[in-house]
Amino acid sequence: MAKSRSLNKVILIGNLTRDPILRESSNGVVVCTFGVATNTSWKDGDGNVQERAEFHNIVAFNKLAEICAQVLSTGMLVYVEGELRTRAKTKDDGERYYKTEIKLNDMLLLNSKDRSPVGVDAAKVAGDDLMEKTGEDNLPEENLEGSDEPAQTEEDSDDEFDAKDLF
Repeated sequence: MAKSRSLNKVILIGNLTRDPILRESSNGVVVCTFGVATNTSWKDGDGNVQERAEFHNIVAFNKLAEICAQVLSTGMLVYVEGELRTRAKTKDDGERYYKTEIKLNDMLLLNSKDRSPVGVDAAKVAGDDLMEKTGEDNLPEENLEGSDEPAQTEEDSDDEFDAKDLF
């Protein structure tokens, strides 16, 4: 009997909605979180142009997290590739809620819009400030980078991506 396969892959091109926040989990994993907005427009039945924006929560781990914190800032146009992950959280009153995020596997800066990157130091300060305000780290509870498969290096990659191919 053939084994069924599935695919969990997200590819977005959008603008950063908030500066990256860099933190370290209790088990030493570096985590960077930021937001990306994508938009679409269409004409309604009356011929009026309608627009809608979607907002996506992005989470990067380890070295990719540090790179994101180092080079990104609000407003920059980025290509992000990853997979959907949903975490269940419990509020103080016992109510459960879910948070869907994109676990980042690859990121390319497409346009900096003449903006300066946040930098690792500022992203760490933002992470510390957030933890002070909320009293919780709100980080994924597991190291999503953990895998039995060896990490792929740039030398191993035969998938060459060029932003020119997108337009």
